[in-house]
Amino acid sequence: MSIPAIEAHEASWRAREVPEPAQVVPGVWAVPIPLNGHALRSITVFLAETRDGPVLIDAGYAHSSCWTAFQASLAVIGHRVESIRAVLLTHNHPDHVGFADRVRAASGATIAMGRADDFARVAAERGGFLEQLRRSLDLTGAPSSVTDAMYTEALGVAKHREDLQLDVELAGEQELDFGDVTIRAVPAPGHTYGHTVFLDSRGVLFTGDTMMAEGPTQLAIVSRPSDDPAGDLLATLTRIGTLGASVACPAHQFPYEDVAARAAALHAFHADEVEQVRALASENAAAWTIAPHLTWKKPWDELGPGTRRFALMHTLALLRHIHGQR
Repeated sequence: MSIPAIEAHEASWRAREVPEPAQVVPGVWAVPIPLNGHALRSITVFLAETRDGPVLIDAGYAHSSCWTAFQASLAVIGHRVESIRAVLLTHNHPDHVGFADRVRAASGATIAMGRADDFARVAAERGGFLEQLRRSLDLTGAPSSVTDAMYTEALGVAKHREDLQLDVELAGEQELDFGDVTIRAVPAPGHTYGHTVFLDSRGVLFTGDTMMAEGPTQLAIVSRPSDDPAGDLLATLTRIGTLGASVACPAHQFPYEDVAARAAALHAFHADEVEQVRALASENAAAWTIAPHLTWKKPWDELGPGTRRFALMHTLALLRHIHGQR
């Protein structure tokens, strides 16, 4: 188990509650945002205080309740939306980019995200999220009745806006200077192809969805022949282990201290997943036939439709890594 940096946030997560805003280290705040009616319950965005003004990492859902809660939490820690200098987005999922444009409209903040996650670029190269999901489901080898049902179920929960325009596209490692604080953007593909982690010069690493305190990382959707999110993630975890961060701040669960050890443990977990799939994979093996034999939170037959879809996508990504190594 990871060493919590904010014990109250760990306790709230285990109690399935949304915690109050709290200081991670001097100048860095964890700001949980409730996700009303969502199984995740909340997402944590982070505010890094700098001489040039506050920098926001991630931006919750677009829902008005998230926006209202965010403004109220900022007031609690002595800040206002209008003062935010920049919004750094770890990746392009809807619970991370939702109100970024509202922050920009209110403050003039610059919005930055990894180039490979830019919505316009993704649409041109891969298509929209649901289009990618449809192609990926068709690659799993599952019966059409199964893939059609999974896709239909996803329409109700996964459809989201994909029109956010960036001010800055991040590519490669680069340093962002905010006066007395430097934040290094480090490409961290695996969960998405343009996922980025951000290392604050105070030793805090904002990890988005790449590395939670506990549990595995959900791999990106495989939708193109060159996609290998499992390989991407293993390389990302190796790089994170070398960054020297003292505290990791994931978007879910709670901040924790043993960053390099957690990166190593998660690397070992996913490398073991790869070996499990390798042992099950014949030349023509399909994700649909392999997934029931892997270890999930519940037995395969007890997984709900959404969880089973995530598990199937994850298995496909692992299988792609195996086939890519042959």
